[in-house]
Order: sequence, then C-alpha cells, then structure tokens
Amino acid sequence: MRILMMGGTRFIGVYLTKILVEQGHEVVLFNRGNKPAPVADLQQIHGDRKDAQVLTDKLSNESFDAIFDNNGRELSDTQPLADLFKGKVKHFIYMSSAGVYLKSDRLPHREGDEIDPKSRHKGKNHTENYLADAGLPFTAIRPTYIYGPQNYNPLEAWFFDRITRDRPIPIPGNGLHITQLGHCYDLANAMAAVLGNEKAIAEIYNVSGDRYVTFDGLARACAAAAGKSPDAVKLVHYDPKQFDFGKRKAFPLRVQHFFADVQKAKSELNWMPQFDLISGLKDSFQNDYLATGADKAEVDFSLDDEILKAMG
Repeated sequence: MRILMMGGTRFIGVYLTKILVEQGHEVVLFNRGNKPAPVADLQQIHGDRKDAQVLTDKLSNESFDAIFDNNGRELSDTQPLADLFKGKVKHFIYMSSAGVYLKSDRLPHREGDEIDPKSRHKGKNHTENYLADAGLPFTAIRPTYIYGPQNYNPLEAWFFDRITRDRPIPIPGNGLHITQLGHCYDLANAMAAVLGNEKAIAEIYNVSGDRYVTFDGLARACAAAAGKSPDAVKLVHYDPKQFDFGKRKAFPLRVQHFFADVQKAKSELNWMPQFDLISGLKDSFQNDYLATGADKAEVDFSLDDEILKAMG
C-alpha cells in the first residue's frame, strides 16, 4: 500500500513507519521537517497540518491507499485532511486516546463506555464522530499512557530521575490508584495490525499493556528496571489538595484509577502486547534514559522538596 503518515518522526510514528516499511509498504511522511525521517530515502512532504490551505496545496495531487493520522488533537486538525481524501482512501486510521472516557466507578474502560464531554481530549472524540458521520472507512485507536524509548512526555523518566539519584518518590494519595501503561512498540504493532483489516473498519480499539499497576507498583517497577531493589525505594505519600502547585505538575499521571480493557484489540486484530511492564521499562531505561545521558542531566526537584518539607 501507499500510505500517508501524518508526523512519522517522533515517538510512535518512528516505530510505526519502520514496521510498515519492513512490511513492504510505501510510506510518505507529512510533517514540518524539523526532524529526520526514521528510515532513509522516504518521501517527505513538509508543511503545517494546521493550515488547511497548505494541506490542500501539498496533498491534493497525491493518492494514497491509507492514512495514519497520529498527531491530530482537535477536529480542526483532522477535518481538512479527512475532507480532502473522503472517497479516495481505503482506510483512515486515527490516533485517539483513552482519555476521552468519563471517570467511572466501573472499570476497566471499554470501547462503548460513556465519553467525558469536558475531557481535555474531547477533540479526539469529536474527530472520531466526524470520521464516522462522514462515512470514511476509519479506525480509531485509544491508548492509555504510552511509554518507551523516545517518549517525549516525562512519564517513566520522572520516576527514573528520582530513582537514579536515590531521592524519595512523592506519590499523591495512598499509592493505590490503579493505572496502565502501554509500550510504544506494542502500540505501533497494533496500529499496523489494523491496516487493511476489514473487521477494523468503523471500529474503536483500546490499546495498552494487558496488566494494570498501582502508583506504588509503578515506582517499584521503575526501580527494578533501573537495577535497584524495589524494596529500597522510599515512597512518600501526600494529599495533593494540601498544596497549590498552580500550573506546575508534581506527578506525571492523573490521580485517579485509569485503565482500559484491551481484549477487543487482542481478539479482533490478532494482536498481543510483547512487552510486560518490567521489560518495557528496562527497554526505556537502557535504550533511552541512559543512552541520552538523562541520568546525569540537571533536574528541577523544587516541587518534590516543597512536598517533602511539608511532610516532615
């Protein structure tokens, strides 16, 4: 297939591009040209996707069998692209988010669960609805937290920063909130499994790791991945409501239970996560955190110090 990849030079797009090329597909990247392509000799089309006129000028004479939209956040990001290729592509695969689900007492989240109209990811759901209403042959992917090498969100690195420097780890609440992480390679493999799959047309799939973990458990898993004793990590629990951090972020995860059922993806896409949490975190620690020298970089621990001081 000739495939248009929106982005393709950061994190998930890097993994997905490599997988698709290995499978023999012709991949064309559309991005701003700020980073090199992950595979040599790929065609790249440079432009700002948020400018609808640029999209039209750059892509109207191009033809593709499928499109991966990895970085559309709001409907306004994706609608011009969808309108341009409506009736012209066999598959439009959209990267949504499990963050669209309404907070609930009933977990894990499943694909038909109620949506939070006030979610900061509501633009993702607006886009899903638009693709469905427009009659595009779409599939939407809803990951939970994504981790792994090249992660540009400070998720596992937040824990590694403290573990490698033998610092206490401040965790909001009692440490028993349950969350879920999915490795970037597993997510990319699930997306590749969607491509051309008739069962996946007009469907939505949660994609993540198939086990859940508490905040305390995640901290200990990060310690194990970094070669430290999980039992030696000092965890400090605090009530976040007692602090006014403003817009500063004291913890990299939302303080609530947040995990999704991935059974539908496993059964319909013939997909299985290859990384468990420890092996995935080791991959991230060794091939990204240490490889980039992050263990020796300066880190601002001022929020930690504020919490630790208040906790005595």
